[in-house]
Order: sequence, then C-alpha cells, then structure tokens
Amino acid sequence: MKSRMFTAAIIVAGLFCVGAVSRTTASDQNGKDIVDTAVGAGSFKTLVAAVKAADLVGTLKGEGPFTVFAPSDEAFAKIPKEKLEALLKDKKALAAVLTYHVVSGKVMAADVVKLTSAKTVQGQPVSIVVKGGKVMINNANVVKTDIACKNGVIHVIDTVIMPPAETKDIVDTAVGAGSFKTLVTAVKAADLVDTLKGEGPFTVFAPTDEAFAKIPNETLEALLKDKKALAGVLTYHVVPGKVMAADVVKLQSAKTAQGKTIEIVVKNGKVMINGVNVVKTDIACSNGVIHVIDGVLMPSEANKIGAAAARTMIERAIAHGVKTFNSGDHAACSDIYMATMREIVANGDNTPEHIVSNMKLNLEKAAATSCPTERSWVLRRGLDHAYARMTGIH
Repeated sequence: MKSRMFTAAIIVAGLFCVGAVSRTTASDQNGKDIVDTAVGAGSFKTLVAAVKAADLVGTLKGEGPFTVFAPSDEAFAKIPKEKLEALLKDKKALAAVLTYHVVSGKVMAADVVKLTSAKTVQGQPVSIVVKGGKVMINNANVVKTDIACKNGVIHVIDTVIMPPAETKDIVDTAVGAGSFKTLVTAVKAADLVDTLKGEGPFTVFAPTDEAFAKIPNETLEALLKDKKALAGVLTYHVVPGKVMAADVVKLQSAKTAQGKTIEIVVKNGKVMINGVNVVKTDIACSNGVIHVIDGVLMPSEANKIGAAAARTMIERAIAHGVKTFNSGDHAACSDIYMATMREIVANGDNTPEHIVSNMKLNLEKAAATSCPTERSWVLRRGLDHAYARMTGIH
C-alpha cells in the first residue's frame, strides 16, 4: 500500500513538473544555497530584489533546510505595478509575504503531494491541493519542482501568494467598525478592555449604536455610571468560546460569561437572542467572533421591574410612541414599543406568565413584519393588552 502511494505521488509530481530539475543538477553539484540558486536561474530577479529589500538574504543563505515556493518574475508581474512598488518599500509587510512562501525543512515534490497544508515560516499555513495532475499552493500553480540547493529545495509557482490579513482582537475590531461607539465606551467604563483583548476565545453578541439608542437616555447614563451593573450587562453579551453562526443556530440557549443563560430562537430563517434580532454574523477576530444584534440584552437580575414600574414604562412608551408615530416616523415608534416590551419580558418581576407569553408572541409577530406601520400597531396592541392585565398586580 505504501509503495503504491509513493508511486502515485511520484507520478503526480511528474505530471505537474515536466522538465523539473533532478537531484543531480548543476545547482546541487555546485553546492549553491537557495539565494545563489535563485540568482543563477535568472528568472527570479524580482524575488531576489525582494529578499534583499526585506533583509532576508542572510536567513535564506543559512543552514536551513528550507522549502521555498518561489514566484517567478512573471508571477510578480501579475501584481499591479504601484502595489508591488509599495510592497517593496514596506519592509515588514514584504518580510511577511516572503516568509509566507517558506516552509521549514526540505519537502520534496513526492512529499508535498501527500499534504493538505503546511505551516510557513511566517506562521500561517498554506493550503495544498492536488487535482487533475496539478498541484496548487493556495491560488498558485506549482510549475516546476525539486530544484535542489545545499540548504533546501525550491518549487516554482506562477502566482505570488499573500498571507491572510491579520485579524484584530474583539475590542480593536469593534473600534474599527465605527458602529459600536457606545459599546466601546461601555467596555472602557466597565474596565473590560483587557479582558476582551485577552486570549479568549470569546463570542460577543454586540449591540450597535442604534441598539443602545433604544434605551432611554437617563437609563443608559445611569447604567454607564454603575460599573458593577454595567459589567453585568456587558458580560451577559459574551459567551466563552468561539461559536460561529452555523453552531449558534443549533443551540436553544448558551451560558454567558456573566453566569446566566441567553435564549436562542431560530424562526423563519431569523435568529433571535432573548427576542433581539441577530443582524450580522461571523465577524472574525483574533480572539473570537462577533455577531451583531439590534438590541441590548439585560440579565434578569440587573434591573428587576415590578408591575407598577412596568405600567409606568408602558405609559411613557405609548406617550412617546404616539408622538413619534404621528410625526411620521413609524419605524422609530416601533423601536420604542419593542425596546419597552423586551425589557419587561427580560426583567419583569412577578409578571404573570400569560402576560409574558403574549408579549413574546407579539415580539415574534413584529419581528416578522417588514412594514413599520403594521409593526407599530402589533406592538401597541401588545402593550395595551399587557397594561390592562397588569392592573391590580404589584
């Protein structure tokens, strides 16, 4: 079996490297290292210039051994001139690109074709695909193999491969997005920056600035000044581990870093966390992932709402909502009603189950309604129903 695998590997290697240099080439006989071999070939002028610009000559003339997937001059010519010139002037970025073409050890073609990936000196792996008698390293075709050098081997590729862009941590990603200004302010106020810049990994359900804007100003201002309560709210949006969207939809609940669980509901192709819509998913970060939500989640113990307080909240929401609706902004009106209903559902203390169930039903109906006018009326009827049935409850 091993013999057949080895034979197949040699056949594949031969198919994609007609004219490949054997182990008894002049380069090998003359004992040239990788750099001198590339210089002598005459077809790696840009690569050699890049190696010099990045101060990697000493490294690639070192003991090694190294396996270099070397882009030809034609490969570098595919890069727009201005981009290539800029890369050659950026020593750090250039070194990252070049070392992404280098794998530690001497990996000959017969061994390359047995791999599906290989870790580069740059730190990130390259993918290796063998198909139809051809071998590809990421998006580059291997066109010549086994150019032997005294400190390794060169395989020639027809495209310069670029390392994936470095991802930022959760905090820096949120800052860079520009749509999480209130969230970032809150994270700083709660002294959670270092935690969310830590190793993790973390899954963050991140409320947008629009989500925070649904909270009454005085409530939000008070929360930002209460460090303990704020930390509780923020960590209620964090789940330990990296849970991508494909895995979130398989769950019914998840335990948060705050300690309490959040409810996950998938319905009609939409995902809701405690009744709040997930509007964007899988924003990759170096220490986890961000999923964007359109509301702020409140842990049940953070701000218990009694029946009297709930009725007052409904009264204020309706008064504000009616004024907003009559001004023509029906979407803003529905946001006011929805935020109030969600907060009562999440934090209502001693609220009868039938009232909570009715509110949840109305929230689901509203979420499935695209027309803001109709959505406002669905929520308004739900608030009226809850208000009438809360009378006499304390």
